[in-house]
Amino acid sequence: MEETTAETSAAAAAAGGVVTARKKIMKVLVPVDESDGSFYALRWALEHLFSSSEPEDEQEPNTITLVNVQPVFQPFIYPAGPVVYATPAVIDSVKKAQEQNAANILARALRICKDKKVKAETLILEGDPKDRICQVAEQLHVDLVVVGSRGLGTIKRALLGSVSNYCAHHAHCPVLIVKPPPKLPHD
Repeated sequence: MEETTAETSAAAAAAGGVVTARKKIMKVLVPVDESDGSFYALRWALEHLFSSSEPEDEQEPNTITLVNVQPVFQPFIYPAGPVVYATPAVIDSVKKAQEQNAANILARALRICKDKKVKAETLILEGDPKDRICQVAEQLHVDLVVVGSRGLGTIKRALLGSVSNYCAHHAHCPVLIVKPPPKLPHD
């Protein structure tokens, strides 16, 4: 018969011993893009999941991974007439712009983490954000995915799709969807 941690702790406490509880280290994935909703979700995660009153040397810190997913550039265009292909110079220019955009987004997110004294890892991925977020969550074996919600209405969500809704149904770990704060009326 195996003793559980609670039984062991209770027995140690009854015997007058010191009880130390070990917290499980949590791996959190936070996808960020240029939207205010994703940065609000990041701030929420940092405030609610990473605030600890225990000294850092007594416990290993939870880890946060920031991910930005850039769409795949399609080097061809379907106008009303024949198919138009982008030149190599245009393709290089778009890829550099996407890399710079991702770097700027992740730099902003890292500043927020640094202000809260939380170390973060970053990933830049390419592809469909819905699929790539779920894939990386499974590959990294994260414990929680925290995504922001843009607050789309029913019709827009049906037409545009919802990354948070897709992740909630397809990720292999819990998904926390952080709704944006209510908008305050202008004075």
